Amino acid sequence: MTTQETQIQTPDLVFPTDFVWGAATSAYQIEGAVSEDGRGRSIWDTFVKQPGRVVNGEHADVTIDHYHRYRDDVRMMADLGLGAYRFSISWPRIQPDGSGPINAKGIDFYSRLVDELLSRGIDPWVTLYHWDLPQTLEDAGGWPSRDTSKRFADYAAAVHDALGDRVRNWSTVNEPWCAAFLGYASGEHAPGRRNPAESVRAAHHLLLAHGLAVEAMRAQRSDTRIGGCVNLYAVTPQTDSEADRDAARRIDGLQNRFFLDALLKGEYPADVLEDLGEMSGFVQDGDMETVSAPLDMLLLNYYSRFTVSGTPGGAASAAAAPTDSGSPWVGSEHVSFVGAGRPVTAMGWEIDDAGLHELLIRLTREYPRIPLVISENGAAFDDVVDADGVVHDRERLDYIAAHLRTCHAAIEAGVPLEGYFAWSLMDNFEWAWGYDKRFGLVHVDYETQARVPKESALWYAGTIRRGGLNGPAE
Repeated sequence: MTTQETQIQTPDLVFPTDFVWGAATSAYQIEGAVSEDGRGRSIWDTFVKQPGRVVNGEHADVTIDHYHRYRDDVRMMADLGLGAYRFSISWPRIQPDGSGPINAKGIDFYSRLVDELLSRGIDPWVTLYHWDLPQTLEDAGGWPSRDTSKRFADYAAAVHDALGDRVRNWSTVNEPWCAAFLGYASGEHAPGRRNPAESVRAAHHLLLAHGLAVEAMRAQRSDTRIGGCVNLYAVTPQTDSEADRDAARRIDGLQNRFFLDALLKGEYPADVLEDLGEMSGFVQDGDMETVSAPLDMLLLNYYSRFTVSGTPGGAASAAAAPTDSGSPWVGSEHVSFVGAGRPVTAMGWEIDDAGLHELLIRLTREYPRIPLVISENGAAFDDVVDADGVVHDRERLDYIAAHLRTCHAAIEAGVPLEGYFAWSLMDNFEWAWGYDKRFGLVHVDYETQARVPKESALWYAGTIRRGGLNGPAE
């Protein structure tokens, strides 16, 4: 189907007129300018300079230079018809040492970005933390230290005070699972620690930071919409054996229920706490009331499904489990990850849009009803620019289309799903993978910084314009 046909054809699957169509990025992955205008060092600035941490020894000192090119990037967003843009604030750009006075030049950058977005009719959605902890706070203990939660609340209040008059939609901590377990258990992400006990403590303090930030922001304005943001996976046992079912329970418990139950029910799952044993002694009186402060929405990031086995001594498969190494018990006798034979992305992640539908239905049935937003969904593929300068990324287009059809089916089934943000707007620095993996709707030449919308971006623009999409034949 051509782009022109996509623009004019009445869609088969029409979304609600107020459905939010957006795309997402994060500060560290796109901004660059790591030493400009008073920005302090983050744990990722330290991590990327350590040998062996990032593919090809790459770093994000410049990445795609959004700090200097934001006006052009916003113009491109408007050309694509985005109704909303989800981006994160760089904590060390606001508070270089993680506390104390606000860096005026840092907050001014985001103020100008917000104004630019609004001038082009794009709704800014702010994420306060996407993994770039100020290095000074890590040196003082990092997320395993309870004090970091308090520092985060101060930072959240400062940013909200500066931007809350123009930004209505906020999320606090992006994917606390990753920040805790990839950062402090597996060492795959910054700060690169490998201490399972500390990782669980970090997970609690990230959730506590969320709750304290919600309290601080609510005290400033009553019209702010605030959400927590979690990365969820559908989890399936390889067989119906008792060992496999227990493995699925463990992974679902720590990946999904640990965070959902805390945010939406004010408690941690009893079976997960029993599994964790001595690592569970980190909750103080009143913490869970703070963690479960009422939310206006829940943001969820979805990429794939986990299929797991409880076979003793089984080795986790990197292809089957994109983030499995962060679990305190992966690689033990309890859990191994296995492939289920589905097509995979360039990350080796299995493609399974049915898992998203499963999660959306589960959230609606098992938890208090709350508006939901897909805050990240997308795929990396080995994109190639052809001789005419065009990127035909049909695999990504099909991936997004399938997941949007799933979203529509969930809405039809009564799920209060209010929006969808594609990950990501542009190719960028992909954490420990460096520049080896491309998730963007827009291709970026890392040498020239030229931006070229891919076929998927043009298709998504058409989908937004007509408010829906066609069936599987599209």
